[in-house]
Amino acid sequence: MKLMSNKIKASTLLIDIQCGTAALEENLKQTASSTLIKKWVKAATKCNGLLTLRFVNASEGKKLNLAFRKRDYATNVLTFPYELSKKTVVADIIFCLPVIQKEAKQQNKTLKAHLAHLIVHGCLHAQGYDHELDKDAKKMESLEIQLLQTLGFTNPY
Repeated sequence: MKLMSNKIKASTLLIDIQCGTAALEENLKQTASSTLIKKWVKAATKCNGLLTLRFVNASEGKKLNLAFRKRDYATNVLTFPYELSKKTVVADIIFCLPVIQKEAKQQNKTLKAHLAHLIVHGCLHAQGYDHELDKDAKKMESLEIQLLQTLGFTNPY
């Protein structure tokens, strides 16, 4: 990854959107265009660099969560930061679309609003934000609320 990040021009945030299957890609397009997703990413990311957003099914999500977090279930978002400095971020962010759809329904949220929240959430993780400690969680949640409001969404909490 170091070689790739050296090629990133100053003041550039590259955003790569991938889908694990054609069906996921079609499903995602019904909720948010790649242009809209990139708008959300840019709003939440103050660094330059490269962020890869990959949308996966439950099977791939479960495999990744087990392999990297030792948890045997699919989760909504996994963030893998590779490089972070004051100016540059390089990370992969994995979104399990079926889990996100299920959560949105359970929480009586629109899929679009929940997806926007998790994209902002994943981007903040890529930039070093964390919610393991209460004080860090409050800081991260406050920033999420603020960013989502600027994007036209209500408080997700």
